[in-house]
Amino acid sequence: MKKFKCAACGYIHDGEEAPEKCPKCGAPKDQFVLLDDAASSLVERSRHSNALHAEVIALARQLEDICNDGIEDELDPGCVDVFTKSRAMAWKIMKLSMTEVQGHMGKGKWG
Repeated sequence: MKKFKCAACGYIHDGEEAPEKCPKCGAPKDQFVLLDDAASSLVERSRHSNALHAEVIALARQLEDICNDGIEDELDPGCVDVFTKSRAMAWKIMKLSMTEVQGHMGKGKWG
């Protein structure tokens, strides 16, 4: 499938031809540029990578919730310690993926 990029705002459109106007900024059709195969491939790879980061973020949030339950349960000090450390690791993992996605957005790799 062809990909067209709005020169005004960077919106990526998938289709056989550019839209009549940009759904994001309203720019006319002539503001869209057809991406070559290399750029189109990079968009698809970026979409895939960003989706993976979104999954990592969601899983880290779930792990954080589980750890909070374990901390609240307070079975014994060892368990609380493991859940506390695991929660901190989950937070770090989540922040790493969030930072990477933010970097992708800054480089126009959101797609």
